[in-house]
Amino acid sequence: MVAALVQAAGDSPIGTALSLAVPSEYSHLIQKAGRTCPEVSPNLLAALLSTESNFNPKAQSPVGAQGIAQFMPSTWESHGIDANGDGRRDVWDPEDAIPSSAKYLCTIAKEVADVPGDKQQNMLAAYNAGSGAVRQYGGVPPYKETQGYVRAITDLANQPTNGGSGGAATVVNAAKAMIGTPYSWGGGDANGPSTGSCCSPNGHSGGDIKGFDCSGLTLYAYSKVGIYLPRTAAEQYAASEPVEPGDVRPGDLVFYGSSASGIHHVGIYVGNGWMIDAPRPGKNVRYSPLDTMPDLYGVARPHKKKEI
Repeated sequence: MVAALVQAAGDSPIGTALSLAVPSEYSHLIQKAGRTCPEVSPNLLAALLSTESNFNPKAQSPVGAQGIAQFMPSTWESHGIDANGDGRRDVWDPEDAIPSSAKYLCTIAKEVADVPGDKQQNMLAAYNAGSGAVRQYGGVPPYKETQGYVRAITDLANQPTNGGSGGAATVVNAAKAMIGTPYSWGGGDANGPSTGSCCSPNGHSGGDIKGFDCSGLTLYAYSKVGIYLPRTAAEQYAASEPVEPGDVRPGDLVFYGSSASGIHHVGIYVGNGWMIDAPRPGKNVRYSPLDTMPDLYGVARPHKKKEI
């Protein structure tokens, strides 16, 4: 069951439901900066910005990454440029940050140019995990988050940048925007991350952590399309229609457990056998493969009747 579902899910690329809708105010910047070097294209740059910040120029991650391209301050200090010529290098200004992102991609592409494998994928992996990690492992490093990051951007980049987004894209983009948010047992609601409660089956408390647990994340993402899910993973499965392996689509919910009443985990499918989930205490919201747990129970799609 698990192997068949993972294989079938992998046949449906993320781009099927995530045709990129680039905000009009950034389209010309992306078109121009996306031709900085052969390894960067406008589609790839748009996919990276969508994944990093969902095109939010004021985005700030829990670890301190800033702006539409999510530069860490030290990286911006060494690689940010005054692209619009106003005399300031401003990480919060897309007119500086988008060209700086393309220039930085081209710089790290040169740094890993002699590493075996796909040059674009190695470049993206270096953007996420650092050039040193790519060189150390001779390609995309064996980090689940980095592998999911590379796969998601690559698939998304292969789709037109002017397509419609749709409800599934809204759900997935809402979850993507929360990548890096801490896990908090009982945390998260329709308004976003929140402090959780005590205690998980292993005694972990979310009372002093602002973030999401698995079902809090899915509840939040689906609220963005007006579907208000119940609080627990098992209740969310009961509020959804099971999906056959051959019909799995981005935005569907992936459930884990030994039975419908014993479901203990849920994530949001994003394509090619990957999901976004809040995995467990001590971890952050991330990309995870569907076989990250051995008890994958099934995939389901929330009922439309749950809309309010």
